[in-house]
Amino acid sequence: MKVFVTHSPEDLDAYYARALPDLQAIARVTLNPFDRDLSTEELIEAAAGCDVIVAHRATGGDAAVFEALPDLKAFLRCAVDISTIDVAAASSHGVLVARAAKSFVASTAELALGLLLATSRHIATSVVDYRSGTEPPQRPGLQLRGQTAGIIGYGAIGSYLAGLLSAIGMEVLVADPFVDEVEAPAVRVGFGQLLAEADVVFPLAQATADTENMIGAAELAAMKAGATLINVSRGELLDEGAVRSALDSGHLRAVGLDVGRAADQRPSAALAAHPQVVATPHLGGLTPQNADAQAASSVEQVGAMIAGLIPPRSVNAEDARRLREYWSR
Repeated sequence: MKVFVTHSPEDLDAYYARALPDLQAIARVTLNPFDRDLSTEELIEAAAGCDVIVAHRATGGDAAVFEALPDLKAFLRCAVDISTIDVAAASSHGVLVARAAKSFVASTAELALGLLLATSRHIATSVVDYRSGTEPPQRPGLQLRGQTAGIIGYGAIGSYLAGLLSAIGMEVLVADPFVDEVEAPAVRVGFGQLLAEADVVFPLAQATADTENMIGAAELAAMKAGATLINVSRGELLDEGAVRSALDSGHLRAVGLDVGRAADQRPSAALAAHPQVVATPHLGGLTPQNADAQAASSVEQVGAMIAGLIPPRSVNAEDARRLREYWSR
């Protein structure tokens, strides 16, 4: 099989380098020829004649890709989020779409905890002061034990994070309309009650049309004065203008961000530069353990297709017409 890997050199080194020899051992591999993410037109040109695309999360799967590449049989997202892949268009052209394993849960939850610690104890500002040759003032921080954390969305990350926060002595409230029970000592509450009672809010819902700007001006006003907001999920969950206004007014004490509305879900530069914001450039899953596991999952998927099997974590297996025609030949 001919496989095109879309990762830029930076992302290839960070996310795929250790798994690349395993992929090259079972397939003919072509790499992204540019030092950046590809546009749709560049992707079409670079992947011409390939059977499989292994796509970094920054590579979209537009309808034009599936229409313009008649040899393409599978589009494998080397991440879990497939919101930028036109699955309906892929299915209509007989192209299989699959996602990576959920190996990022612990890494992302740990980063959320790290951002909470950083915003609570002025860690980042003290480091910057020292590195600039300035003696930082002794800024008072917040003890987290006894504080109340509010988690919106009790999925894999939310449930794991709840355990971490409980372990350091925080009270944990959970709001999720799709979950009937949560594991003690976390307590399930309504969305409004969570906003009103939480000292720190973690929006961890999926990004959908219904959850876009789920934390906007009204929701921020409903939060405690002096609360903290931590987002490691999706940038679309926050109304960034409203968040900035709440920071400027002092209603929000601090914000921790690993995601935003800039390219590749990175925090927006203007909001990240705010003095009350601690931001990281979408590093939630960037640990060797997670990166290697997700890269290895794509190698596993290519191996399955070579063996005549529908790969695990496929989302439209019934529509994989081109793959089945390939097997029959």
